[in-house]
Amino acid sequence: MAHMMARSRLGLFAFKYNNRVKSRILVPLKYQRLCFHTNWILDAKGKELLMPSLSPTMETGTIVKWLKKEGDKISPGDAIADIQTDKAVMAMEVEDELILAKILVPEGTKDIKIGTLIALTVEEGEDWKSVEMPDAPAAPAAPAKPTAPTPSAPAPSLSQPTAPPPPGQQNVPMPALSPTMSTGTIVKWLKKEGDEIQPGDAIAEIQTDKAVMTFEMEDEVVLAKILAPEGSQVDVGQLIAVTVEKGMDWKQAVIPQVLKVTPSVAPAVAKPDEKGQVYGLAVKLLLEEYGLDPNSIKGTGRPNRILKSDVLTYIQANNIKKVQLKAAAPPKVEEVKKSPPTVPGRPSAYEDIPVSNIRSVIAKRLGESKSNIPHSYSTIDIKINKLLEIRNQLKQDGINVSVNDFITKAVAHALVECPGINTLYTNDKIVRSPNVDISIAVASPTGLITPIVFDAPSKSLVNISTIIKELAGKAKAGTLKPHEFQGGSFTISNLGMFGIKEFSAIINPPQTAILAVGTGRPELSDSLEAITKMMTTLSYDRRAIAEDDAADFLATYERLNTQCTYSKERRTMIRFTNVLHKFVVTFSKIRV
Repeated sequence: MAHMMARSRLGLFAFKYNNRVKSRILVPLKYQRLCFHTNWILDAKGKELLMPSLSPTMETGTIVKWLKKEGDKISPGDAIADIQTDKAVMAMEVEDELILAKILVPEGTKDIKIGTLIALTVEEGEDWKSVEMPDAPAAPAAPAKPTAPTPSAPAPSLSQPTAPPPPGQQNVPMPALSPTMSTGTIVKWLKKEGDEIQPGDAIAEIQTDKAVMTFEMEDEVVLAKILAPEGSQVDVGQLIAVTVEKGMDWKQAVIPQVLKVTPSVAPAVAKPDEKGQVYGLAVKLLLEEYGLDPNSIKGTGRPNRILKSDVLTYIQANNIKKVQLKAAAPPKVEEVKKSPPTVPGRPSAYEDIPVSNIRSVIAKRLGESKSNIPHSYSTIDIKINKLLEIRNQLKQDGINVSVNDFITKAVAHALVECPGINTLYTNDKIVRSPNVDISIAVASPTGLITPIVFDAPSKSLVNISTIIKELAGKAKAGTLKPHEFQGGSFTISNLGMFGIKEFSAIINPPQTAILAVGTGRPELSDSLEAITKMMTTLSYDRRAIAEDDAADFLATYERLNTQCTYSKERRTMIRFTNVLHKFVVTFSKIRV
């Protein structure tokens, strides 16, 4: 168990040499702080790592496993712990470049409240072995009257914990609207300050890593203060608004001293009086890239320390563009003649396009998948003449279905016959999914998203077609609900409509396989018969799926696509029938 050591007015200071204590000196605490405490000489002041909110309804969590040990380097996007929420076991990730200095909550500790201190980190280059607990905030001498802040008030602290709100007031944090959401952008406030909020009312539209979603409240309150303006990008758990109970004077709400918001538009930071700012290599590169003077940025770290977040906030607040760095060597004469002349004062022809949250998360997840999952690939060429013939017959009867609908139906029943492919890989275990829920990759304006056709084998071809069209429309409009795209046991990515002949898709963890479908292409058979073929590639996790299992699945999938028939006796439903006593669903009979 992690233990806390209370400091008295006299502190015990020990000098160590060759792992043996040579002398012990009682030094007053104020002199430890004043004379000795410089973290590059002595102890490093730890940066707090708190229990995160990984789901909208999460109140407590359990540390299942620490994925990093004390002293390990943490890069942006690294998962440091597996945490059991009220929904599932999820990875806790860190977006800064740090060193894990001290684990305060061991594995197996249950019911840890959100916001509880669970670990300490230090910046790279600091002595993590001598990390200190952060200072506790000083208690106020007397309770302050609830007054609105004046424009000249100092900027809110970004490093000290906030005090609990007064009675009748509630501080509203950025919610986790998806399991993988770490930050959100306030797209639009649907309520303004002073508006009453009824249970179930949507108060804001928030861009998550998946889609634009509405944030609803379950209490009857009044929106007193908006802390994060529209366009602000805010970490999950950080405050975005303040509400008060009905009947209270909302104009007298107490504004928290900790906002921890990174707005895209904020007032400029004043130049500090002190000089000699301290910063690391990452901050140095940012300052050079944007041509900034470090003395114009106020650091929020320990005294005179500029953090990377301070520079990014300053850049966003002042809308600063990158500067063109000088070349290391002058270009050759021939190259100068070919390049267009530069006109002083004219803006660059290049344009910086901001990356959306969805695209950032997609890039990170795909990188993790490709790096951590041993991908194997199997490709098969399928003759789809019969499939196209049935599709044309259905079209003549007024039933419009796509080739992708046939593929989805065939994959659903192939997974029933080959359950070893319908699996998830979590916590070093292969988990067989009880249902066949197929994720369909859909391109949206903000990135790729995978809405799900749940229990696909039980649905008819027409039903699957209708569901996919509805989900694709919602995905492109950004109105998908979390339950419509979270989960799934297998994914289909079809680029055939774009003329792509063949490609290999990256597995969507924790799923163990994904099917990449190419376009149909006309060919001549050996007997000079005109045929249409379609190339399909299965990417699978070699830890969970063997080569022969992948081959069996593709063979079953091919049979279901090539041995299908069409009956015109009943035109209200398309279904599959079982094959004899094996109860194996096939594509041998399709009834309408």
